[in-house]
Amino acid sequence: MLKVNRLGVIIRSSGQGFEQDGVLNPAVLQEGDVIHVFYRAVATGNYSSIGYCKLKSPLEVAEQLDKPVLFPQFDYESQGVEDPRLVKIDDTYYMSYTAYDGVNALGALATSQDLVTFTKYGLICPTFLFNDFKRLAEVMQPLNEKYVRYNKRENRKMKRNKPVHMWIKNLVFFPRRIHGKLVFMQRIKPDIQLVSIENLEELTQEFWELYMQNIGQHIMMEPRFPHEVSYIGAGCPPIETSEGWLIIYHGVHDSPSGYVYCACAALFDINDPCKELARLPYPLFQPELTYEKIGEVDNVCFPTGTAIIDNTIYIYYGAADDMVACASVSMVELLQELALYPITHA
Repeated sequence: MLKVNRLGVIIRSSGQGFEQDGVLNPAVLQEGDVIHVFYRAVATGNYSSIGYCKLKSPLEVAEQLDKPVLFPQFDYESQGVEDPRLVKIDDTYYMSYTAYDGVNALGALATSQDLVTFTKYGLICPTFLFNDFKRLAEVMQPLNEKYVRYNKRENRKMKRNKPVHMWIKNLVFFPRRIHGKLVFMQRIKPDIQLVSIENLEELTQEFWELYMQNIGQHIMMEPRFPHEVSYIGAGCPPIETSEGWLIIYHGVHDSPSGYVYCACAALFDINDPCKELARLPYPLFQPELTYEKIGEVDNVCFPTGTAIIDNTIYIYYGAADDMVACASVSMVELLQELALYPITHA
């Protein structure tokens, strides 16, 4: 059985007002000996912003800012800037995050040249009422009934004077262009979908209408095993390896005490990231320790960033929506384990 080491909690709330109610779900970027961590910080009333700290080793905080680096500024993110992920593509840093306006949770993007000043691009995922999405998605084939169960949120079009859109979140970019294109994952429950574009300007309403008409062609991953049977979602930015793209994602299953969030692993073709090569049939790790089982939301291990040092993958995750914790696993051993569970394609 693959050995995963729990390394403990590395970031707790400093007690500052902007993170009074917890820190979680960090974006992580490794540059030389420095590990940048941009974490979700939750203030009283469930208002989220993005805090920052710098690590001098995988587990040691060298510097932590006392105010957020990204915070709500626009109506589409008025309740929160949540769950960031971070990659560097060419000379630009891409920070994708969930923008929450109190009704809708949708994928947004900010970019930077220096990790100090960020320019918000706005929402980059589509905004569809569920019935409009369903109409488009059923043009080519019947829609998986889980899409109806998870995405038909309310039987009304407006709430708090805002349109009730489908939630599309967990946007995670690949760390380089593939065949010259920007590629990112997103999640419309229960699956992870893949988006491939020449540039961000391509993401027009017309693009998304055509995309939804062919959504079956864009599904990258579907729930496969019991620990992820409810739904899955993109987690850490993909890791490029000699065997393919290593994807560490989250899987969710229902239990008598509620949903349980696990960290999971799969491998995808380096040139065709929609082609799955292998997947672990069991969680990489799941809530077992007190700080993972009891918190703001119980039973949550939510992986969002990694660093790689001496062939060890350090996985940073939100623990029970309350703290940032870390686990580690050998890259070689994980790839060897994945090789035991290949995916057979028809």
